[in-house]
Amino acid sequence: MFVATLLTAPSTPVLEGALIESLRNAWGGGEGNWLMPDVAAEFAIERRPDNFETVWADLQNMQIDLVVQPFEGRRKKMLLADMDSTMIQQECIDELAAEAGVGERVADITARAMNGELNFEAALMERVGLLKGLDCGVIDTVLNSRITYMPGGKTLLATMKANGAHAALVSGGFTAFTAAVSAELGFDENRANTLIVADGKLTGEVGLPILGRDAKVAALEQISARLGISEADVIAVGDGANDLGMLQRAGAGVALHAKPSVQEQAQIRVNHGDLTALLFLQGYASSEFV
Repeated sequence: MFVATLLTAPSTPVLEGALIESLRNAWGGGEGNWLMPDVAAEFAIERRPDNFETVWADLQNMQIDLVVQPFEGRRKKMLLADMDSTMIQQECIDELAAEAGVGERVADITARAMNGELNFEAALMERVGLLKGLDCGVIDTVLNSRITYMPGGKTLLATMKANGAHAALVSGGFTAFTAAVSAELGFDENRANTLIVADGKLTGEVGLPILGRDAKVAALEQISARLGISEADVIAVGDGANDLGMLQRAGAGVALHAKPSVQEQAQIRVNHGDLTALLFLQGYASSEFV
């Protein structure tokens, strides 16, 4: 048995009952169930429809996301999340670079790396190198003035944790940021790269080994093993090419507002919903949100 979930951005609710009924009838689905009025609904179906991609594309034009996944086991025991452009709305290294006066150059490298056009480790070392000499106090400035959180993050964490789930933040960014974001949102643990500092300034170097795609997969393996759960019990979320490994290994891998190359390889794509989409995909109704 499968479940089809339709959802849109809570800030601009455009989901209509007539659309749910039309699709449910076309696919021979069970009774529709609203998870949040005008925002998210679901219904059961016996198999993944052959015309899923066509319907998905049509709904994208209506600002609506569509996901079809197995019904059984979709409520997960662990959240594994990327940070930059996922739990927060910025790329931290781009914001540091803007303060250092090399914003455009670094942002271009970041975009290409996140789309899988460049080697992640080499691209990170190149970008960090451009930050050499930047006062480390700028990190707090960026945190306080440039970083905003992706809508729905606190609700996602609070609801999953209230239902016994573990939450881990695993980033190709930096510990100076993941520590603050982890504490603010309620993650149980965080992993990231370390910016090297000497005499109060960034040296332009990053601690080795660099946490990239393979390290995110390793985190999935290690943390799930430590918790005594399977990888199928994990929902992972990210947007960049370095997230693909964990997205493809987790029981549910959500490409959230992801780069084109990532969407091409992801089973679950959310382009319009916010982070509460991960709750709807697990079958949580808004009345269950914490």
